[in-house]
Amino acid sequence: MTDADSTRPAPPGCPAHGGAIPLSGLEFQQTPSELYRAMRRDHGAVAPILLDGDIPAWLVLGYAEVAHVTGHDELFARDSRRWSQWASIPADWPLLPYVSPQPAVRFTEGAEHQRRAGVITEALEAVDQFELALWCRETAEQLIGSFAGSGEAELMAAYAHALPVRAAVQLCGMPARGADTEELVRDLRISLDAADADDNPVAAYGRVQGRIQRLVKAKRGTPGSDVTSRMIAHPAGLTDEEIVPDLISVIVAAQQPTANWICNALRLLLTDDRFALNVSGGRLSVGQALNEVLWLDTPAQNFIGRWAVCDIQLGGRQIRAGDCLVLGLAAANTDPQIWPEGHVGAENSAHMSFGNGEHRCPYPAPQLADVIARTAVETLLERLPDVVLAVEPAELTWRPSIWMRGLTSLPVRFTPSAQ
Repeated sequence: MTDADSTRPAPPGCPAHGGAIPLSGLEFQQTPSELYRAMRRDHGAVAPILLDGDIPAWLVLGYAEVAHVTGHDELFARDSRRWSQWASIPADWPLLPYVSPQPAVRFTEGAEHQRRAGVITEALEAVDQFELALWCRETAEQLIGSFAGSGEAELMAAYAHALPVRAAVQLCGMPARGADTEELVRDLRISLDAADADDNPVAAYGRVQGRIQRLVKAKRGTPGSDVTSRMIAHPAGLTDEEIVPDLISVIVAAQQPTANWICNALRLLLTDDRFALNVSGGRLSVGQALNEVLWLDTPAQNFIGRWAVCDIQLGGRQIRAGDCLVLGLAAANTDPQIWPEGHVGAENSAHMSFGNGEHRCPYPAPQLADVIARTAVETLLERLPDVVLAVEPAELTWRPSIWMRGLTSLPVRFTPSAQ
């Protein structure tokens, strides 16, 4: 934050009288952990922030505080209609697709949330994880075969993003390949993380909705053995208006976070001597690398959000009814209160990367994501055992996002092999 930023007046309704930190245009985007440490030092476990357009909110940094917020829906609810800032939100606000009230499971509460989440859970439970692993293995082999003979590749686009999106759309009953699928992927990326000035997140999300609406309509006429068809046939009797946003949530959770999980794990394996020297010999496992990434480089850095139901104290801060709280998942995972020695244990799985409480990722979504990510990493290392970075580790750059943690590219080289 510049000197000018620190002296400007706080916007109307700002949850703090001054010192709020803007989460847009951050120079810390490459190393957000430094930002979280500074915020924790200056503000404690709950920090005043400014979202795009100087919209005030709170960032919950502490592990215990995130657990408290996510474990008490009666105090910190998901229905964004409670937000006291709606009068200040413009129609083209970048985060509007993810906070605008809509009939989606992520905004429901109480019995209605249990009903909607139950439909997703049962639809995902019917996925055969063994078959999913076999399908991912086959797809991984095909993707690797497309570049194995060249001796070099950019793994982010050619592999890490390509595999989970094919798995996600396949599970939902869409073709795993094709222009329609590629357009859906591009629009999902823009709606989550608009990296270019010409990107329009609101318009992109609208196109995603249109594509999923067509899918649901088609499956009502011709059901199959897929997640979409199972959601339609569920006794809960969800309407298309309910199924469409819930399916989008499923696809979004399966695609970009899993892609970044794969790529972040590959970066760790290729740059950290503990893994780079040992994985091929089986001394440190791919599973350990995947779990360590969830602690230290989790794909979902921050999640918006929760809305205070009443005036309440949290982390020494006075939260007002209607305030927005952003869940600082990455900051919570590295909270020195739970890791006083400054490091995490890769064998521990109590991270916040899949959320917590009633609104965490529905079972068995984390297990399915693990199947996809683990298969992707293991297959690549088996097929290209001498793969190494094609650039110095310091040259790798992260996408400029405070929400998602993922590389812009992961260039590698290896001995060319037969396709």
